[in-house]
Amino acid sequence: MRVLVTGATGYVGSRLVPALLAAGHDVVVGARDLDAVDRFTWADQVERRLFDVEDTVSVHLAVRDLDAVIYLVHSMGAGEFLKRDREAAHYVAAACEYAGVGRIVYLSGLVPPGRLSDHLRSRQEVEQVLLDSTVPSTVLRAAMVIGAGSTSFELMRRVSERLPVTPVPVWMQRAIQPVAVEDVVQLLVRCLQGEPRNRAYDVGGDEVLTYRELLDRFAAVAGLERVQLLVPMAPTSLVGEAVAFISGVPRTTVRALVHSLSHDMVCTEDDVKDDLAAGHVFLGIDEAIRRSLAGQTRATDVDGDIQGQAVSDPAWVGTTFG
Repeated sequence: MRVLVTGATGYVGSRLVPALLAAGHDVVVGARDLDAVDRFTWADQVERRLFDVEDTVSVHLAVRDLDAVIYLVHSMGAGEFLKRDREAAHYVAAACEYAGVGRIVYLSGLVPPGRLSDHLRSRQEVEQVLLDSTVPSTVLRAAMVIGAGSTSFELMRRVSERLPVTPVPVWMQRAIQPVAVEDVVQLLVRCLQGEPRNRAYDVGGDEVLTYRELLDRFAAVAGLERVQLLVPMAPTSLVGEAVAFISGVPRTTVRALVHSLSHDMVCTEDDVKDDLAAGHVFLGIDEAIRRSLAGQTRATDVDGDIQGQAVSDPAWVGTTFG
C-alpha cells in the first residue's frame, strides 16, 4: 500500500515509518522541513513531499496517488490552535476526497466525559471532521503513551528524578490506562489492513491505575526511592507552571498534559482488541517502563527498540542523572 505519513519527523511518526517499511508498505513522508528527514536512517527508503497544513496547495499535492494518509499533526502551542487544527483537518479531508485517497488514519487521544481542555476538545473536533468526510477514517484515541520521547513519559521521568519528595495534587488521583508506544505503532500499521473502517477506537493497555500508582511503579522500575506528598489545594494552572519549571519541557505542552490528569483517562470500550489487535499482546506497564529507560536504542531504526531513545529525539529526552 502507498501511504503518506504526515508528521513523520515527530515522535510517533519517526517510529511508525520503519514499522510501515518492515510491513512492506511504500512510504511517503510529509513534512514542512524536508531536510529534517535526513537525520533518520530510513531517509533513503521513502519519498518526500512538502506538507504544510497552512498551505492548501501543498496539502493537495502531497496526497496525490495514495492509498492511505496517516495524519499525525497536532498543535500543542498557545493561541488560536483550535481554529488552526480544525481548518487543517478540513483541508486534509477535502484534499483526500478530491484525490480519491482510500482511507485516513488519525491518532487522537482519549476523550473523557465532562468539560474538556482546549487541547482535548481540539482532538475531538479534528477526529469529527475526518469521520464526517467521505473518506473512511479510522481514529485511534490513545491513552497516556509510555516510551522514551513521549512527552507524558518524559515529564514523569523528570519529576521523579529531580524531586526526592513528589507532591501529588488530590485532584490528580484519577484513573489512567497507559499504553506503550510499541502497541500504538502496531495498531496504526494494522489500520491499513482489511476494509477501511470509519469509526473511533479507544486504545489503552491492560492495566488501569491512578497516576499516583503509576509514579510508584516508575520509581520501582527505575530504582528510585521516592516519597509522595498529597497536596489538597493546588490549582491546575499552578501545577502546570511548577511541572514545566521542574522538567524543562515546553510550558504550553506541559500545561495541556497536566490539565488532562484532572479527568479519568480510561477506555470506554475495547473493540480495538477484536477489530485491530487480534492476536496482539499488549506490553505490560513495568516492561514498557524498563525498556523506555534503556537509553539509546536506535528507536527509529527498523531493527531498533521502539520503546527507547533515538538520536533524533529532542534534547530534553532522557535521564537527568549524570
